[in-house]
Amino acid sequence: MLCEERLPNTELLILDEIHKMQGWQTFLKGIYDTKPDGLRILVTGSARMDILSHSGESLAGRCFRHRLLPVSLVEIKDSAYCGQLERLINRSGFPEPFTEGNDIDALRWRNQYIEGIIRYDILDFQRIFDFRAIQLMVELLRQRVGSPLSLASIARDVGTSPTTISKYLQLLEGLFLVFRVTPYSRDIARSLLKEPKVYFYDTGLVDGSLGARFENHIAVSLLKDVWGRNDYLGENSRLHYLRTKEGQETDFALIRDDRIEQIVKCKTTNDKLDKNLVYFSSKYSLKATQVVMNLRNDHVVNGIEIRSAERFLSELFL
Repeated sequence: MLCEERLPNTELLILDEIHKMQGWQTFLKGIYDTKPDGLRILVTGSARMDILSHSGESLAGRCFRHRLLPVSLVEIKDSAYCGQLERLINRSGFPEPFTEGNDIDALRWRNQYIEGIIRYDILDFQRIFDFRAIQLMVELLRQRVGSPLSLASIARDVGTSPTTISKYLQLLEGLFLVFRVTPYSRDIARSLLKEPKVYFYDTGLVDGSLGARFENHIAVSLLKDVWGRNDYLGENSRLHYLRTKEGQETDFALIRDDRIEQIVKCKTTNDKLDKNLVYFSSKYSLKATQVVMNLRNDHVVNGIEIRSAERFLSELFL
């Protein structure tokens, strides 16, 4: 759990998986408040730390949070895996399935991963014994990636209440299995502040078409870019999507300082401009990008960039 490394003119204390120790917040606070000059502290841990940090001693003012998401195209562009976008989409950016030698071993890892979250991690925080309901909910979420999610509809299919489904969804978010992308409305008239879209951190869990997996991968990559800018640069950025009551929708909207910085639409092969992207771009004067999985040359049509997914993703912050 404890490891000390010496660097020029400083010392680095690494605390790994410290959240497994009872009273770890108090322990860490004591180390920080009594540390000698020149000592830096790096605390690492699983997704459980994010949940556990909401209880016990406050570490406000004593730490910076750095969230690590699956490997992105930016991080492998100078490695032996350079250019393997399809591998990232199908295997996900989790190191184990991504680097496995064959698809079967990647599938075996994924089955153990999801089983461990449902049967062990959830039980550590909630006295939930209806594993069947959670498993069924996860299976339904896998099939509805990229579509606005109705908790009432999920509840009917699972055979429980929307309140219970909401509780389960929050728990799955806290354990970094899924994340929500909600509609943004401040600058868009008649947009809806409900029905989020739910994506998986592990794109290999998506049970759908190539288009659904591709959109999920773009979602993870954009979220990583947003969180990276917030954690490392101190920006105020968020990831949303746009949707009107008439059903006009963009896949994603990058928000900075509560203003829309860019809207994004995903396509697997068709480089024809999406009509909804054109609508939002022209009506609200927004920077718009259509990201195409298979595209030979980037180009601009009516002020909207049509870009190769590989080139677009390679230019993100993280």
